[in-house]
Amino acid sequence: MSRPHSDTDVRAVTEAELPEWIRARHTGFLREPVVTEEQVRARRDQFVPGRLLGAFDDGRCVATLRSFAQEITAVGGRPVAADAVSSVTVSPTHRRRGLLTRMITRDLAAAKERGDVVATLIAAEYPIYGRYGFGPATWTAEWTVDVPRAGLDPRRAGPEDGGRVDLVDGEDVRKLGPELHERLRRAQPGAVSRDELWWKVNTGVVRLEPSWTEPFYAVYRSASGEVEGMVSYEADDRWGENKQPLTTASVNWLIGVTPAAERALWHYLCSIDWITRVKSGRRAPDDLLPLFLPDPRAARVTTQADWLWVRILDVVRALEARTYGGPGSLVLEVVDEGGPAGGRYRLEAGPDGASCAPTGGSADLTLGAGELAALWLGDESAVRLAALGRVREERAGAARRADALLRTSRRPWCPDLF
Repeated sequence: MSRPHSDTDVRAVTEAELPEWIRARHTGFLREPVVTEEQVRARRDQFVPGRLLGAFDDGRCVATLRSFAQEITAVGGRPVAADAVSSVTVSPTHRRRGLLTRMITRDLAAAKERGDVVATLIAAEYPIYGRYGFGPATWTAEWTVDVPRAGLDPRRAGPEDGGRVDLVDGEDVRKLGPELHERLRRAQPGAVSRDELWWKVNTGVVRLEPSWTEPFYAVYRSASGEVEGMVSYEADDRWGENKQPLTTASVNWLIGVTPAAERALWHYLCSIDWITRVKSGRRAPDDLLPLFLPDPRAARVTTQADWLWVRILDVVRALEARTYGGPGSLVLEVVDEGGPAGGRYRLEAGPDGASCAPTGGSADLTLGAGELAALWLGDESAVRLAALGRVREERAGAARRADALLRTSRRPWCPDLF
């Protein structure tokens, strides 16, 4: 008979317990439950006391959660301190015992105490995290490009703007990539920070997972010689009848800080001999990729899904961190039972910035913490949520006024999986 969850100890993991925690993480993600010394060394480099949690039953780790310091870019470009939640697993023998609730409640309380403004995560399953006050704040899309249909001139030798595309290696990526990503992050609401380990893992220097395939890397330099774009991609080896190439290039990640850089890199990928399909990897739902092609119908959406989830920990600082579409005021009644976001807040937005403070005035809108999170980066519509019954108008027209203030002309996007 299963033991009650009270017999399972949820606590911070010690450095000596890292191998056991990694094994439990592998088990939860249905990966081979084998732990290598390289994986332990890499996790040891990440280790921050108190931010690696586990649930232990008779000394065996049966649930995992890791959080780490992160910055997320708010609308307008300001970096916001975030508690990034990752590596959340519960072993199949210990499901439905409240272990996730105990771990995430503990982590969010610590994040609030530290002064983090929001918490972030990538949700493997949609239904789980709404009950903890998270809401889907960005979405992602993947396109598959039918290269022969795209209409690009196969005789073109390179970018037409005077720039150039060069193949580079992982060492070049580690040198050039961090600064390039910072330029993207400062301009892209929803983008998150990358530490040194990210670049090492994504160029194969550190291998947190047992399998690694060395990708190709290419860099776009503008006519002035400045690096403005970079891509990591892989290719399969498929052939049809009569030795007809049917090779697919799959993008791991692509950074472009200008439309010219993005255009040049997508055209480069579509120009590689033998490549008949290009899979874009994770992109913003309103990405420009299809419109870079003479025939945009050559790019079809093969995946569209929620991606980055946000949990507001400090409503005042979160709403003051971002910019707004114009001047206006809004009183929000945030329902967050037992959570840090609950209360009534007056937002005053204008061209010189925004102020937010608790208020006793009458509310314009009533909404949950998860709905506020979905609206925070400007992607969701208060009018849509009101139609679904997830936002309640206390004053007629308040949802439209909220959209005028909160929504953005381009959709927020988080390029990263963490």
